[in-house]
Amino acid sequence: MSMDQGRSMMDRWRGRVAVVTGASSGIGRAVALDLLKAGMRVAVCARRLELIENLGFEAGVPDAFMAKAADLRVESEIGGFFDAVKSHWQGVHVLVNNAGLGFEGELSTQNPGEWRQMLDVNVLALGICTQQALSQMGGHGEEGQVINIGSMSGQRVPAGSNGMYCATKFAVRALTESFRQELHAANRPVRICEISPGLVETGFAAHYGGSEDAAEKTYGAFKCLQSEDIVDAVRYVLGQPTHVQVHDVLIRPTGQAS
Repeated sequence: MSMDQGRSMMDRWRGRVAVVTGASSGIGRAVALDLLKAGMRVAVCARRLELIENLGFEAGVPDAFMAKAADLRVESEIGGFFDAVKSHWQGVHVLVNNAGLGFEGELSTQNPGEWRQMLDVNVLALGICTQQALSQMGGHGEEGQVINIGSMSGQRVPAGSNGMYCATKFAVRALTESFRQELHAANRPVRICEISPGLVETGFAAHYGGSEDAAEKTYGAFKCLQSEDIVDAVRYVLGQPTHVQVHDVLIRPTGQAS
């Protein structure tokens, strides 16, 4: 799909409101910038406001952008963020649940505090953000789309990977399908999709492995996916006609064996 085709498929979302979580770097940042350039109004949040507050200026459309400090591990702060979006604009049309984190470690010895952080952000925050977005979509009654950025680690458990991280991504699969069934039963004009990438060259590996050296080892083995590859998938999902629901997208680098 060419860039021009991708833009034309996105025309019906022009002026609509998108929320993108985890937009301070990597995939989320790239998605937020792309949606802004496609003519959407975009709201993002992060614990550190300085990491996201200039995205609107970077895209050249500061009036179509809002940023708010919020910790997705705190339910009340998630609610406050979505309340601010509704107050500032008419409510959410598109939600991209991109925020996620992981820690390297073995289940038999890993600090349960790291488990809790992964569960809070990767699972609970995703579910709560989806609840908040759906409540606003119910208010305006227009077409809506939820996109969950999962992981190939939610499709299989690679040898040597962190079991709790994989468990959170398996949970994202279950939540995506359960929300789809509920939306279908309620006959709501909201579609939901999970995009599950393999290795994407972002800051994730440095956080997961605890060092830049670990990231270089991970990303140096073969040509990894780039954030823009996932942006293309997001644009493809949003560009489908209303009778088409893309529900699962699996994306691996060609060089990734599993």
